[in-house]
Amino acid sequence: MFSFFKKISVIIAVTTVMFSAQVFAGESAIVIGQAIDLSGPNGSIGRDYVAGITTYFDSLNVAGGINGRRIKYIARDDQGNPSASAKAVAELLDKDKVQYLLGGIGVDVTDAVVANPSFKDSGQILFAPLIGAVKNYGPRVLSWRPSPEQEMQYIFSYFDKLGIKNIGIAYQDAPLNQNMYQYVVEEVRKRNMKLSGVVKITGSSTDIEKDAIAMSKNSPHIVIAIADTLSTGLFLREFRKISPKTFVAGMSLTNLETLSELAGQKALEWSVFSQVVPSPTGNKSIIQIDHSKMMKKFRDEDLSALTLEGFIVAKTLAKAIQVSKTNRDGLQILSSQKGNIDLGGINITPSDASHHMSSFVDMALFKKGGGLTF
Repeated sequence: MFSFFKKISVIIAVTTVMFSAQVFAGESAIVIGQAIDLSGPNGSIGRDYVAGITTYFDSLNVAGGINGRRIKYIARDDQGNPSASAKAVAELLDKDKVQYLLGGIGVDVTDAVVANPSFKDSGQILFAPLIGAVKNYGPRVLSWRPSPEQEMQYIFSYFDKLGIKNIGIAYQDAPLNQNMYQYVVEEVRKRNMKLSGVVKITGSSTDIEKDAIAMSKNSPHIVIAIADTLSTGLFLREFRKISPKTFVAGMSLTNLETLSELAGQKALEWSVFSQVVPSPTGNKSIIQIDHSKMMKKFRDEDLSALTLEGFIVAKTLAKAIQVSKTNRDGLQILSSQKGNIDLGGINITPSDASHHMSSFVDMALFKKGGGLTF
């Protein structure tokens, strides 16, 4: 469980970056803002993401900033509440005069921000929101991570190579999941796989238990979960009582800390999750090594896929700022570039059509006894 001291350290880290940037840079600071869940249902995701972002900006400021200008990074806690996020973003734009805006977690939050009059009038791009649903917002929202469809394609390809053909689907019957559900069903058909069963995850523990039993009777080789973390955890807890060695797959925005608390550590064995960055503890690339070194220097949090993603997102934004001509247009310029952009072992390829910058996807498997292996 996320400790009190760890939570305080993240808050202090963000505050320190804001303070140091204000003291040393004054009005010449480059102001970057973000409204994100730091204490709500996806707080552990948000805190890791912010820790990675903060770490990169800390390292940049220590080295002199960008062209002599330091980064002033302001992170506001929206608690995962769409209206609170929209309000926080309006304050960041109108009061704090942010020049670049990083996104929060989830479609509901992103919808609220995009619809906010202050954001509409700002002309800014919302950069790198953490969205796990199939939705294209157009040029005003620029994603760093690959699309959910790309993540799901990788999951299918991964198990297809293992000869797994019987697919079960456990999905939360919510509007945001319908497009992904239809996408998975169509992918099963295209790949000549067998749809072994479909269950809808509801909020009732009795119904979830029945659904788990029904899914087990269909004998799928893998169950793909299309649901939020809470529903995935409740289903996994019941399903593992009957099918302890059937693969269950989810996507990268599943809150693995919460999942472990809900389902139990042992239930996570034989569970796999797509990841949009390489192993955070690996040392095969410059970005992995830099992330590890800077996290040890500036933070006391453990390394995670989300701290690495935040670190890379911040580095991408720094590259955008370097090519900016008006202090605000860097993302537009960077996203219009053709070809690969090397971030130190990870390449991004901006796409005008998809509005996604990265196509990197990997898989992580829960090891026996805990922990992820990539």
